[in-house]
Amino acid sequence: MAPLSEFAGTGGTDHRYTVNLSILFTELPLLERPAAAAAAGFTAVELWWPWVDAPVPEKSELDALRRALSDAGTRLTGLNFYAGQLPGPDRGALSVPGEESLRFRRNIDVAVGFAQSTGCTALNALYGNRVPGATPQEQDELALENLVSAARAADSIGAVLLIEALNAIESPKCPIVSAPKAVEVADRVNEATGLGNAKFLMDLYHLAMNGEDLHRVIDEHTGRTGHVQIADSPGRGAPGTGELDFPDLLERLAKSGYEGRIGLEYKPGDLPSAESFEWLPRPLRRA
Repeated sequence: MAPLSEFAGTGGTDHRYTVNLSILFTELPLLERPAAAAAAGFTAVELWWPWVDAPVPEKSELDALRRALSDAGTRLTGLNFYAGQLPGPDRGALSVPGEESLRFRRNIDVAVGFAQSTGCTALNALYGNRVPGATPQEQDELALENLVSAARAADSIGAVLLIEALNAIESPKCPIVSAPKAVEVADRVNEATGLGNAKFLMDLYHLAMNGEDLHRVIDEHTGRTGHVQIADSPGRGAPGTGELDFPDLLERLAKSGYEGRIGLEYKPGDLPSAESFEWLPRPLRRA
């Protein structure tokens, strides 16, 4: 794929880009990734919850990550609440009865506190799989209760709560696998809280894997979108490694009024992460 700046007439150059340090730069220890992202030209980063077995990590671990972000001159702009092991088919916790949903609840204040201390204003809450021993209705009621708590906590720091649709191929037990369903869940949260801070996370990779019409998704749901993430499909690689027409999609997003950041949430493949950004000119990496 040619550099984005060479696509005449596209809206791609209007966007600001952030790099996800939980899927890129993973060849490095966590605390070295912010500096590596900065060296590659990025000023904004996002993360899945870094401590997959610890919804409430030691203060020293939180302090170390906060310091690594600050020392690198990078700003954390997106953070997942605790969601178990990512990536993987067992992702998500908030709708899973028992210990997983309790872990999510314990994580809410910790994640929101860390977000506030780093200037992060977007928190992603992954729904969780359908599980034996609980009906879909019971899980959905539990999910709404936990999402309401998360939305209120996020609102207390001026942040949005993101609801993401995954894809049914990689997460066959997840009930949120379409744009309309994710928007529906966000609507239910907003109705319950009256806050309006629950937003759709438009991940173009997951939506493409689900076979959705991406033009239609952009046209119908951009106004409800709090964040966009991209990876090519199939393969979840960098733009240009799959079949998606990113100049067209990015232009359509811009024309639909999307002014937020674009999160790079793709696998670098066999390349070192720093070499997987050839498609994105360095001036466009500053958010």
